[in-house]
Amino acid sequence: MSGRLVHIGSAVVDYVYRIDALPAPGTEKTASSFAQVAGGGFNMMVAASRTGMKVAFGGQLGSGPNGDFLRAAFAAEGIETLTPAFPVMDSGNCVAMISGDAERTFVSWPGAESVLSLGTMAPVRVAPGDWVFASGYTLSYVGSRDALADWIETLPAEIPFVFDPTPVVSEIPRAILDRVLARASWLSCNTMEAAEIAGSGDVEAIAARLLSNHCPTAEGVIIRAGAEGCFVRLADGTAQAVPGFKVAAVDTNGAGDTHIGAFVSALSRGVPPFEAAGYANAAAALSVTRHGGSSAPTDQEIQTFLSHDDRPTTAHGRKQEAHF
Repeated sequence: MSGRLVHIGSAVVDYVYRIDALPAPGTEKTASSFAQVAGGGFNMMVAASRTGMKVAFGGQLGSGPNGDFLRAAFAAEGIETLTPAFPVMDSGNCVAMISGDAERTFVSWPGAESVLSLGTMAPVRVAPGDWVFASGYTLSYVGSRDALADWIETLPAEIPFVFDPTPVVSEIPRAILDRVLARASWLSCNTMEAAEIAGSGDVEAIAARLLSNHCPTAEGVIIRAGAEGCFVRLADGTAQAVPGFKVAAVDTNGAGDTHIGAFVSALSRGVPPFEAAGYANAAAALSVTRHGGSSAPTDQEIQTFLSHDDRPTTAHGRKQEAHF
């Protein structure tokens, strides 16, 4: 495998509380457990790194205990940090409440990751073979969206750019969002995010509109549907529903990030898109059987999991069984 994943996004410290159910307004719950972990873009980077891709972080980390915590987490996973610490602000944080049904609720506080300029991004240089990734979180911040959009538009044409709009897509100014979508080589989003961008309808129609109206130069779009799998449409018009896997989920936090990281990693080593989507579905399925957002499996774990799946396959990947 050549090149790197250059992640131009945001990483934060997650404060994770496990509770049986969300408290009603005005009431209090006692958590069954608490953990402080690296989160945000870290989860996607871990998924790419554990499946064999070299990863570098080109976003902004802060100066303070959160920034120090994140730098240590990056180093432990072999992820290179390309930019110096922001001198006057710490990295942000996110409170994640994981309920008994494995769903999650977030409250975040942005920090240094929400402040980007072309000057701070000057050390971030890409080379042939690299892949670049950005998320909607960084584009939702007033202090980072313009510089990031400008930087993305200057990427050399041969550098693949992958974009995840994230649940905050409605908070991104449409002009900024349109600029980034126009440069995307691959768009990965969930069903709600896809509808927010392209309007309502069935998944086939939404995927077609995403490509024709919003991502005219993209190789394809992938619409994630949780446990049901994902739907992939390519620029040449071919499309496929790629089913997910039935597992006993204990924590869905980070599943989408794991899916994107594994998908990009597979694409970067030449795996065809439909097969890469099945690989990413398996990675996400394994991740939700483990606690923590950065619970991505290794390539060997994914291969072992897939080797025990006895469903029929098609020439392009797994049997089209998923319902969206």
